[in-house]
Amino acid sequence: MTASHLGATTARQAGGTARQAVRSRPMRALTRFGFIAYAVMHALVGWLALQIAWGGSGREDSQSGAFSTLAAHPLGRVLLFAVAVGLAALAVWQAVAAAVGHTDEEGRRRAAERFMSAGRTVVYAALAWTAFRIVAGSGTSSAQKQESATATLISSTGGRWLVGAVGLAVIGFGVGMAVYGLLGKFERKLDRSRMGPSAERAVHTLGAVGYAAKGVAFAIVGVLLILAAVHHDPSRSRGLDAALRALAAQPFGPWLLSVVALGFLAFGAFCLFQSRYRRV
Repeated sequence: MTASHLGATTARQAGGTARQAVRSRPMRALTRFGFIAYAVMHALVGWLALQIAWGGSGREDSQSGAFSTLAAHPLGRVLLFAVAVGLAALAVWQAVAAAVGHTDEEGRRRAAERFMSAGRTVVYAALAWTAFRIVAGSGTSSAQKQESATATLISSTGGRWLVGAVGLAVIGFGVGMAVYGLLGKFERKLDRSRMGPSAERAVHTLGAVGYAAKGVAFAIVGVLLILAAVHHDPSRSRGLDAALRALAAQPFGPWLLSVVALGFLAFGAFCLFQSRYRRV
């Protein structure tokens, strides 16, 4: 057997082992719990956004703000630790999917799905790390970190152009997410054969509304990044928190932000359905 054949065989065996590990009952249970953790995070972000809309909160409305809110309550750190474990499980699941998964797809479709799984791995891992740091008492504001990173980029040669390009990419991502939800493309990843008619209607509505709301929020984040680059003002770039506060400051802003907040709550409910019906 040649070295190339031996390497290919070893890679296939490693891939098979990874898939078996992810498909094991404990890992599947952890992954489904991860969707519950993701639901909790979105519910907290939605709740904080409603408070901002009607002047009842000075807290940061971002993922780290949501985790800090949870940690501040009795038994909150215990619950946040459980959320962090669930998000870490989602990261492992998507990492394996990026490496050797999506075998039901072929060609470019499989490559695209694996690429998106790699992106989700980064997102879930970052969220899990943030949650673990807040449990340990060393978490920092994600808005402050983004503002600092933007300030560093803007002050570098060509940095303003890079920040503007990132803003355009984030806008495109937000629009894509909204379209993905409104067209119901997320339903491909659900085991609809196990759903009744009422569950299908609920999942379709919650998913469409939730993805659209998140898409709007990301698009606003992208616009603020572009404005930060144009005006040389990194304070405009504070992520989700700045985006939702900017929306609240517009005419009819509290009502518009309330709609987005309800969308985040809808996405949280959609994640609960995913914990049961998502193909894992």
